[in-house]
Amino acid sequence: MPPLAWRPLALIAALLSALLLALSPLYGYHRDELYFRLLAEHPAWGYVDQPPLTPMLARLSTTLFGDTLTGLRIPALACTAVLVFVVGLISRELGGDRRAQILAAAGIGTGVFTLIAGHSLLTLSADLPLWSAAILFVLRVLLRGDGRWWLAAGAVIGAATYNKHLIALLVIGLAAGVLAVGPRRILRDPWLWAGAGLAVLIAAPNLVFQATNGWPQLEMAAALSENKGAEMRALFVPMQIVLFGPVVAVVGARGWLRLWRDARLRCLAVAYPVAAALTLISGGRFDYTAGLIILLFCAGVTPGLASSVAVNGALCAIVALPLVPLSVVGMTPIPQVNEIVRESIGWPEFTEAVRAAVRTLTPEERARAVLLAGSYGEAGALHLAKDLPPVYSGHNQLFRYGPPPESADVVVAVKYPRRGLETVFHSCVERGRVTNAAGVDNEFDGLPVLVCKGLRVPWRTAWPRFQEYS
Repeated sequence: MPPLAWRPLALIAALLSALLLALSPLYGYHRDELYFRLLAEHPAWGYVDQPPLTPMLARLSTTLFGDTLTGLRIPALACTAVLVFVVGLISRELGGDRRAQILAAAGIGTGVFTLIAGHSLLTLSADLPLWSAAILFVLRVLLRGDGRWWLAAGAVIGAATYNKHLIALLVIGLAAGVLAVGPRRILRDPWLWAGAGLAVLIAAPNLVFQATNGWPQLEMAAALSENKGAEMRALFVPMQIVLFGPVVAVVGARGWLRLWRDARLRCLAVAYPVAAALTLISGGRFDYTAGLIILLFCAGVTPGLASSVAVNGALCAIVALPLVPLSVVGMTPIPQVNEIVRESIGWPEFTEAVRAAVRTLTPEERARAVLLAGSYGEAGALHLAKDLPPVYSGHNQLFRYGPPPESADVVVAVKYPRRGLETVFHSCVERGRVTNAAGVDNEFDGLPVLVCKGLRVPWRTAWPRFQEYS
């Protein structure tokens, strides 16, 4: 077993963390971060659209480091630092020497999705190191023949269910690979079943929450597939190249061949196409295979790739990080390519447009007013502003935090169709529009801000009309 290049790996992790920390205040919150910050105020074993880990990381981080954009993002850069070390360990497990470990860590550490997940607190932030750790422990079983590592794999897989249930793709892919191409002897290993039991035991509270609440994430997955399934299928193949950059994709293809040619690891070669097929069939996001692409890249890394990895990393950084000034980024293709950038720009202008509409209310009206946001990002941004009326939304988990009080017969609403609001209120008048000063075309640019008055029906009757999963 080659020695671990821990000093270069530590240097890569430190440099990446310093870069991400320095850039963390730039542009602004992503809409998912605003949502996690809001959910963090409602601790639970789960939510209708996701498990609790990322919202609870947001709660822990803002408590420890302050309720600021940088404070919120500390867990994201910490996850990236952990990922760098795990990738180095995967490369070492596959026989990679010092140079291979460094190239693997640098290549993945500077990939588009790694940088995005390190800059913004997303579910992807924790998912990448969790998947990679599970893969590392599976490799140790397959290459060392020591079944005790199934316990470590099971523990990580169980823990990963608190972030996303997508770790099931890895389990299904691995199981399909073992059944199809072996090694089937591991099915007789009692450590495998002990590890599986441990995974279920750790995941049990999260699974109990889902079961006792009618499996809301299945309903959520169905809604996502219906709304964006066709788009995700069309983007799947090109985005496999973009996820970590074209160099990682090409090297990953070579890594897949290496896994396939090794009878001990062939099941992992099968896991990637199985996960890809399941993602395509379900209309899931193209990044669901990211963890397996990390494995393929580690398997394919060879000496002589340093310059290619450097160029790949530089290009990825321009796309993934807020390196282009805010004043000109709207004139580049970056917001169209990177949704995280697109939906992180313009929140101050959005909040000010709503604030201006609130100022048109009389003191008596404001005392009875609430805000109504059609999406969790907009709700999170308005919740961040302490000088505005309370905000309600029917989007995903936020529906469960309503309805507004029956006394709230004045509403300042955004991202809800006027016709729908007029079935609930006697009058709705437009009192402004959101203008994105950076010129970025995103979800809230150009939104009308409506002021609605006079409830036609009680909130307890009207509220179910506002529920939406997307």
